[in-house]
Amino acid sequence: NGDTSNRTPRNKKKRVRPLNPSNDGGAKIIIALLAGAGAAFLLSLLLLMSRLESQEFENGLLNSNVGGAQGVDDTLYEEQQEMGGVLPLPNGAWRKQHDLMQQQQKGQQQIATERQSKLLEKIKGFKDSNVDKMNKFNKLFGANPLDPVMKDAHKELDRMQGVLEGKQKNDKPMKKLDLHQQLADAVHKNEEEKKKQKAARKKELGIVDNVALTQGDKVAAISDEDAPHLQPHFPPLPPHTMSVELFGEKIITDTLSHNKPTMAGIIAILQRFLQNLHQFLKDHRDSKAPTVINEYFALVTKYLVPLEEAYRDKPVFPIREDGSIFMSLGAYRDHLLGETLRQAFKNAASPDKLFVGAVVQNCFGIDVTCRTGVEVKGQDEHGRPITKISDREPDVNGIEQFCDDPEYTKYCDSGQIRALYVNETESNGPTTARYFASKLWGGETYFLQADAHLRFAPKWDRLYTEEAKAAKSYPKAVLSAYPPGFSEGDPPYKGGTVGTRLCTCAFSTSDVEHHIIRINTGGTCGENANAPTQIAYIAAGFFFARAEFLTDVPFDPFLPWCFMGEEIALSLRAWTNGWDIYAPRKNLIAHQYRPGRMGLPKFWENTGRVFGRPGPGFNTQLQSISLKRVKYMVGYKDTTKEALENLGHSVVLTDFEHYGPGETRTMDEFLEHVNIDIENEKCGNIKW
Repeated sequence: NGDTSNRTPRNKKKRVRPLNPSNDGGAKIIIALLAGAGAAFLLSLLLLMSRLESQEFENGLLNSNVGGAQGVDDTLYEEQQEMGGVLPLPNGAWRKQHDLMQQQQKGQQQIATERQSKLLEKIKGFKDSNVDKMNKFNKLFGANPLDPVMKDAHKELDRMQGVLEGKQKNDKPMKKLDLHQQLADAVHKNEEEKKKQKAARKKELGIVDNVALTQGDKVAAISDEDAPHLQPHFPPLPPHTMSVELFGEKIITDTLSHNKPTMAGIIAILQRFLQNLHQFLKDHRDSKAPTVINEYFALVTKYLVPLEEAYRDKPVFPIREDGSIFMSLGAYRDHLLGETLRQAFKNAASPDKLFVGAVVQNCFGIDVTCRTGVEVKGQDEHGRPITKISDREPDVNGIEQFCDDPEYTKYCDSGQIRALYVNETESNGPTTARYFASKLWGGETYFLQADAHLRFAPKWDRLYTEEAKAAKSYPKAVLSAYPPGFSEGDPPYKGGTVGTRLCTCAFSTSDVEHHIIRINTGGTCGENANAPTQIAYIAAGFFFARAEFLTDVPFDPFLPWCFMGEEIALSLRAWTNGWDIYAPRKNLIAHQYRPGRMGLPKFWENTGRVFGRPGPGFNTQLQSISLKRVKYMVGYKDTTKEALENLGHSVVLTDFEHYGPGETRTMDEFLEHVNIDIENEKCGNIKW
């Protein structure tokens, strides 16, 4: 048609356009879903190769027939020839022009050589720094769809390096890698293989259309209209999938500023806090305990308090009146998390109404070597235990165990499993983990908090719901107990034993626990009681209540590095906010109690490693400061406001008015109710 604007001039090379990963949203999501942290590596590789193609090819560094800086000469020569060659100059000017061109050529060659050297250094550095990361990623996930893609990419980088070093000719066009498409194809192939494996497993188990022949109920997925906040669905796997990478910054701004909360937005806010906590811990590795506490409170104020303020005194999501149960699980390097989830769903009367929010605090083997807890290896000649801490493989992911089981995959696909992954290095105790887990509540009718190493009796969910409704103060009734114990070799748990009552306490005499009040059992419930028995205290390892509890008694984000103190604080806050506490008449769950001889990792051991001070000592220092928040709440005479100011610890009262005693009843009334003499630090018998 005569239009030559799109034609390439003779002897001119076409500009190689860089790949633009931001324009391929679908592939970007696939990368994030598959690789989590590994996606960042893949994208950075893609960007580097794109820049090589767009910048360096045109300068002749990689696109010549000789390779190296000589390619610049080829390019200059071709451009001169295109212009008609070197033109003759007037008398006497030829030598000057020739000398000038020689100098210019040398300058251009020097620039090209320097650029070549920098580019070579960049490629080598990129490869060397990421080999270790990819090894750790493969160690974490095993064989995965990234492997062939990364091998192809590294092979091409090796060829680019060889051309730059002049070790090989660039006698063929540089291979243009469509990493997004390769990864998408690999993911698709991998998913098809998984589907075939799951289909075979379902056939073996006798499962048809996601319904086990031994169980009757299908999963009743919640519609978008009933719970729009659960969309977009945030996947529970793989670990470290970043919500913002999937859904963009708008997911956070809508949740914080536009009264449009979503579960994905909540998770994005928590993940942002954890990202900044990671850097915080590096920056304060050598800081003293008071400085660490002060700066940690500032970090919480910056990243978590905006979420607290946005939904103060109201539920984040509408409470559904469908009898659904949300189970909050804080799992610290817990090898029983997967089995706990299986047991919960397998024994539930209505598994379609069970939702889980799990905070998985694992050692993933990323940038750190995983360690055991203190293991007893024998005895010395005096009969004293010989202990040792050893290197170990990365922790098993209980969420992955559960979701990969064909019998339970449907619950992960339907959005009933919500997971927040926390690197072990960012773990700072059960109080923080339970705060995070409470934020994964999505509008369910009931809230259940428990540990991640449990067994469940048949129809436990229905029986606990009925027991709560039987309490005199329902709907403002809390069921709580210390469950009976179990060992891993025990037969299936059937439940039904008589429940215990949490009615006694004592002031700890341990130097580590700083005289904090510890609660305990005080007898059993009546064999033939007509209703649940009222008790004094809430156990953090198990309690069950209506979800309004979360609005009246929101979990406190300002209790880091604490192992003790949460139960007395929880009990006081619940009771003063008008909630009565009851003991279930029958035990419906069993708990694995874990003595030190089991050698399981403890979070305070991690704290010592993170701050370069091995052992529990530094965590004890941090806890001693955080616990002053609880002691101030309860009224310890040595922890007044003036005393805290004199000690320089007034920061522990940050936002205390939102996480202290309620206004329905007073703190003094609570102390009288449970017969605690705070002045003399004594617990008396409860007459009622």
